Amino acid sequence: MTKWVYTFGDGAAEGRAGDRNLLGGKGANLAEMCSLGLPVPPGFTITTEVCNAYYANGRAYPDGLEADVVSALDHIGRITGRRFGDPSKLLLVSVRSGARASMPGMMDTVLNLGLNDETVEALAADSGDARFAYDSYRRFIQMYSDVVMGLDHEVFEEILEDQKASLGHELDTELTAAEWQGVISLYKAKVEEELGKPFPQDPQEQLWGAIGAVFSSWMNSRAITYRRLHDIPESWGTAVNVQAMVFGNMGDTSATGVAFTRNPSTGDRQLYGEFLVNAQGEDVVAGIRTPQNITEAARIAAGSDKPSLQKLMPDAFQAFVDISDRLEKHYRDMQDLEFTIERGKLWMLQTRSGKRTAKAALKIAVEMARDGLITKEEAVARIDPASLDQLLHPTIDPKAARDVIGMGLPASPGAATGEIVFSSADAEDARAQGRKAILVRIETSPEDIHGMHAAEGILTTRGGMTSHAAVVARGMGKPCVSGAGSLRVDYKAGTLVSMGQTFRKGDVITIDGGNGQVLKGAVAMLQPELSGDFAAIMEWADAARRMKVRTNAETPLDARMARSFGAEGIGLCRTEHMFFDGDRIVAMREMILADTEKDRRSALDKLLPMQRSDFLELFEIMAGLPVTIRLLDPPLHEFLPKTEAELAEVASAMNVSADKLRQRTEALHEFNPMLGHRGCRLAVSYPEIAEMQARAIFEAAVEAGRKAGALVVPEIMVPLVGLVKELEYVKARIDAVAQSVMQETGTKIDYLTGTMIELPRAAIRAHVIAEAAEFFSFGTNDLTQTTFGISRDDAASFLETYRQKGIIEQDPFVSLDVDGVGELVRIAAEKGKATRPGIKLGICGEHGGDPASIRFCEEVGLDYVSCSPYRVPIARLAAAQAAVAAAKGAAKRA
Repeated sequence: MTKWVYTFGDGAAEGRAGDRNLLGGKGANLAEMCSLGLPVPPGFTITTEVCNAYYANGRAYPDGLEADVVSALDHIGRITGRRFGDPSKLLLVSVRSGARASMPGMMDTVLNLGLNDETVEALAADSGDARFAYDSYRRFIQMYSDVVMGLDHEVFEEILEDQKASLGHELDTELTAAEWQGVISLYKAKVEEELGKPFPQDPQEQLWGAIGAVFSSWMNSRAITYRRLHDIPESWGTAVNVQAMVFGNMGDTSATGVAFTRNPSTGDRQLYGEFLVNAQGEDVVAGIRTPQNITEAARIAAGSDKPSLQKLMPDAFQAFVDISDRLEKHYRDMQDLEFTIERGKLWMLQTRSGKRTAKAALKIAVEMARDGLITKEEAVARIDPASLDQLLHPTIDPKAARDVIGMGLPASPGAATGEIVFSSADAEDARAQGRKAILVRIETSPEDIHGMHAAEGILTTRGGMTSHAAVVARGMGKPCVSGAGSLRVDYKAGTLVSMGQTFRKGDVITIDGGNGQVLKGAVAMLQPELSGDFAAIMEWADAARRMKVRTNAETPLDARMARSFGAEGIGLCRTEHMFFDGDRIVAMREMILADTEKDRRSALDKLLPMQRSDFLELFEIMAGLPVTIRLLDPPLHEFLPKTEAELAEVASAMNVSADKLRQRTEALHEFNPMLGHRGCRLAVSYPEIAEMQARAIFEAAVEAGRKAGALVVPEIMVPLVGLVKELEYVKARIDAVAQSVMQETGTKIDYLTGTMIELPRAAIRAHVIAEAAEFFSFGTNDLTQTTFGISRDDAASFLETYRQKGIIEQDPFVSLDVDGVGELVRIAAEKGKATRPGIKLGICGEHGGDPASIRFCEEVGLDYVSCSPYRVPIARLAAAQAAVAAAKGAAKRA
């Protein structure tokens, strides 16, 4: 019989940390903390398997679950000496989600469950504090009505704000028990008015309503969006954790807080977090009240006049410090902790590996490796390769003038400039139109997840360092300034007011997530310094990886940038990109318009010195590293003017008739140019183009070799080959030019001629093509297009629909389709090696910078990946992780 429920409490637990797939992260770690003897309120976890069964069976629970829950409630009762639903021995519980992967704020929670008109009086008598009891009841009504019954929490906030105003109170904590009773009456009346039914009084009905709401929240829009952004499969499901309540809102000796064992923004080894006295956990992250610092050092650094937990509750603070240290050592990672202090007694409510910025992740991993807590290989494996993108982009130039219009908390580092938008929808619209936006909110909620993803950065006027905005922004690598309380946001008017200035939607501001400043206008940025912890991780990664990492580059700027990021050569130089500037485009158009081979060669003679100069500079920048140059690939019509105005302008500049130019443009028109007269087909039709490019390559290689005093070995890549005879034809022209240049210069030239595998036929016939090709480079952009029969430029209109409907898990142009396109890569690699055992194999499509695709490249034994310059560090790290994982897999199989 399937076990649906696992209990924990009183130093014992049925689960452990390794059971996170079954119990979710929260449930597994609660069980682990219990087993470690830490103070954890007793409870139970309903497994993720129930979630999957719930959705598979039309939102019906599996047989036996109800009996298991009753038994587990009795388990809590035995430990606490209380009983759920019994006013004489009152037990209240919290109901929380807990997915396998942390999804902060994305799913639902209900606290104080079990309160009703009768039990609230029992709680008042039991606690000796009526004010606390009615405060807890109103919280429960508000939370339950929102999460379970679907009545927006803002309805209740309006009632509460009106009542506080009429009573002359500023803070919630100032309301008396009697005043809370008045609020509760208004809450209950509003529930009945809006929903047509009274607020439920039966604790069992409340419990199952909350359990159902948590399971349902797995499929709410914000959770779905979060899963999509973080590649979390829907099939993982969520667990539900039911736990005995402990109360941080029982007066001045009670508190609740959130903390990290290290600074999640910088990685510094210091306890980092916030707490509130006389509050419940939701208050800390909601940003309704300004939280206090946990440590005295943090309080002083923040300039706060509110006492720290260290000063206010020294015994509880010391117990928390000891537990924090113990948990970090136990899990061998920085921990994100939630705690409650109930009348001086510390209770641990959660531990999990904390989300952190890329900068912090590097620092933490390097320090833990140097301290011997983890190995260097583990340190490399700890870093999400994609997160390095956070470190590879500009920060504010310290010399730049700063027009500061506000200050908040430095919630997520980095800087961003953009136009102000006040809603997530506007952020998405701006991004769709190619405009950069800063999402400005009073406070973000989980519903803002899509807008936060679309924005360059986030600015909030409320909330602390552990607020929703801060945590989610750090996870996304977005700059964030939170709690900028001096700023005033008016959604209705569409304004941001600060220091007497009014800013409207569309006005440009800059935020600095490193120091919390909000700046007027755009501010100059600087490139990052990639040293210290970054350099250490990269050094360890380079020692661990097998594959080389090259870059896709054809400009000196890109080539130098890639070298600074550690590129080991150029894997794709797109020569067509070199033909669009100045005199080059004129000569190119002359060549296209030419009626005879002689005239074409005359135009190409003008391009030869330009190409030679380009290649020489690339060879010199790469200083002996391999450089793969792709011959002209796109169809010729791309170089011709498109509009009538452009036709007239170009015709005048070239001193030809507009009619002739128009006729030539029309003659070159193709219905499907990406499958038309391009790639090696151009070189077959017009071999003089390939000959010019080959000459430019060889002459540049000779000159670069002479300057460096070392041989330069260029790699010439023939694109879009489907037939071996195509490659043989073009290769013969290349070889003839090489012989000619060698005779002219008296210099021996070593070079490789290979091809891009970007057509299914080429992959299937790779064993034959390898007879002529000395290397294969997989052009997975076109290989994906031609395998699927879809255009990369047009597929976005329906691929997201496919993904949402579960037909595909990933856009195949973003992450390699391993089963289809990947199978062709595997076939071509195997067949190529069978014919030519030493054949060099690489990938140069956009997938060369995608970590998941890089894992596949390691699996099939490619020699290198090539990617855009800014993705080189990502690829280096991903290649190392793939190599380590492959070695572990081989060891297990052995």
